[in-house]
Amino acid sequence: MSMQSTQEAQFWRRPDQESEDVNCSLCYQNCRIRPGKRGICAVRENQGGMLMTLVYGNLIAANEDPIEKKPFFHFLPGSLAYSIATVGCNFRCLHCQNADISQLPHETGKLPGNYVPPEDVVAGAVSRGCQSVAYTYTEPTIFFEYAYDVARLARASKLRNVFVSNGYIGQDAADKIIPLLDGINIDLKGDDEFYRKVCKAKLDPVKSNIEKFWRAGVWVEVTTLVIPGYNDSVEVLTDMAGFLAGISRDMPWHVSAFYPTYKLLDAPPTGIKSIKRALNIGREAGLKYVYAGNIIGESESTICPDCGFVLIERRGYRVMKNTVTEGRCPNCKAAVAGVWS
Repeated sequence: MSMQSTQEAQFWRRPDQESEDVNCSLCYQNCRIRPGKRGICAVRENQGGMLMTLVYGNLIAANEDPIEKKPFFHFLPGSLAYSIATVGCNFRCLHCQNADISQLPHETGKLPGNYVPPEDVVAGAVSRGCQSVAYTYTEPTIFFEYAYDVARLARASKLRNVFVSNGYIGQDAADKIIPLLDGINIDLKGDDEFYRKVCKAKLDPVKSNIEKFWRAGVWVEVTTLVIPGYNDSVEVLTDMAGFLAGISRDMPWHVSAFYPTYKLLDAPPTGIKSIKRALNIGREAGLKYVYAGNIIGESESTICPDCGFVLIERRGYRVMKNTVTEGRCPNCKAAVAGVWS
């Protein structure tokens, strides 16, 4: 690991002058960290009474992905997103699909990666023909200082910025990144019991952030991984769909199928029946755009909610056809919510 990866973090203070403990307010975990120790994310460390980020520029992943993979279905369809991540996460999800990188510092203390300066990320995105930089794979909040510097340069180079997030970012950090952020996909994972039991977190901050980003004008899409026996009850799904529809019926909701992984091996894979039920619950709540994830051929395409015309035809992560014209349905001229150009 390059020494450039370690620098002073943002969003912290000392609770009192007598102690060298620090309070980190980067996210809603609000860790109090003793000298020599790290926060829940395992990538921010109290070094002699000063909070340091240990992963600045320390990339564990950098790939060009279809934006649909994030998933974003109403944000520059068919474009590529240059996707980056460092190790670490402020959640402890038992079913994490990227646990090999998100939970690595927590489990081993190690911080693998290669130092890549922000300007090289932007150059990489431009040279590969990407239209956006996606901060993804792990939780982008935990490498905030780096994400912010990359996002500033990306914006100056006419690239868009998108977060793929668990929605636990703190208020001050959210306020700082919002002016640079064009889109965010936030996981809405379940009810409060699910968050406490499966993720070691709480539901309310996630809900308030979904609303905060939407009201601030950032394009928001929401993803729910439907896990049998954990968050797939009609009651829980109805609560989630109703909450999203209460903010805006235009907010896309992706309901994805679960496959046993990491430490959550006792739950079976999600059946197609379960996904179809979730889709129906979303539509009954009034959401205009509800999509099935991880199941090819099932509710992938964007349909005009006014006239039923197929606006965007998808197969997996591929856009086969996109007829949205200047943000409108070409058939009935109804506005279609999203970021189209």
